[in-house]
Amino acid sequence: MPENTASKGANASFTGFDAYAPKEIARRVTSYCVIKAQMPLLTMSMLGVLAGAFVGLGAMMYTLVASDSSLGFAASRLLGGLAFSLGLILVIVAGAELFTGNNLLAMAWADGRVTTQQLVRNWVIVLLTNFIGATGTAALVWLSGYVGMNGGAVGATAIKIAVAKASLPLTEAFFRGVLCNALVCMAVWMAYAGRSVTDKAIAIVFPVSAFVAAGFEHSIANMYFFPLAALLGAPIGWSEFAHNVVPVIAGNIVGGSVLVGFVYYLIYTRPTRAEERSVAGHGGVATDVSAKR
Repeated sequence: MPENTASKGANASFTGFDAYAPKEIARRVTSYCVIKAQMPLLTMSMLGVLAGAFVGLGAMMYTLVASDSSLGFAASRLLGGLAFSLGLILVIVAGAELFTGNNLLAMAWADGRVTTQQLVRNWVIVLLTNFIGATGTAALVWLSGYVGMNGGAVGATAIKIAVAKASLPLTEAFFRGVLCNALVCMAVWMAYAGRSVTDKAIAIVFPVSAFVAAGFEHSIANMYFFPLAALLGAPIGWSEFAHNVVPVIAGNIVGGSVLVGFVYYLIYTRPTRAEERSVAGHGGVATDVSAKR
């Protein structure tokens, strides 16, 4: 009987039907964050551009769904969220560096495995290159004539989305950013539990659909919406862009780093480190090799 059980476990692991447990996810996320923090500049920059482009493609799909006036309010939001999930699926499965997902680097920073300088370097470079990728995608979409679909309703919807975002009060933009990235980082967290592409895609779809349907704010997606609307002639400039994106970035950092990364660090990583130090103390060997910040 034990042999059969072990055999079933081995087969499940081989075929990819079992997921990593939360404590294993914490270990995997922290390890990957260390790798991300140490990534060469050129590699990080190129992957950042790709992530911005991927999110832009997801936003493009969302706009297409939202332009269909025959859909009811809830159906439009939910289907739009499903379409937008394309962006994060591409980031996770194809490989790219997304600022909002990289807010989970806070776990490795809290554990002392990533320095403050490495954390800030990653966030700044990835944020800037995400902007390049998202803006570039907006320009390509505009040049393609895509916005003329559905009798021009797609373009009109793109303008409507950006104008609504520009009119959000700062406080609302901030807290919508908090809630958005809590869900995005939960999607990334759960994707690390998966062993197959299917596992990862399913883990991503529901949290992303939820934040889009609820109207929460994703800073990188907004870096696609605003330039596209400006190209279409919307009365939107740098001041309107900053009015939205600055508080949304701040909210995204709080939602991803604090509500997800730091919370899971306290639950899974910090107790493990405390146990290791306790064992080392009893054995007379020091094992605390945390990086100096």
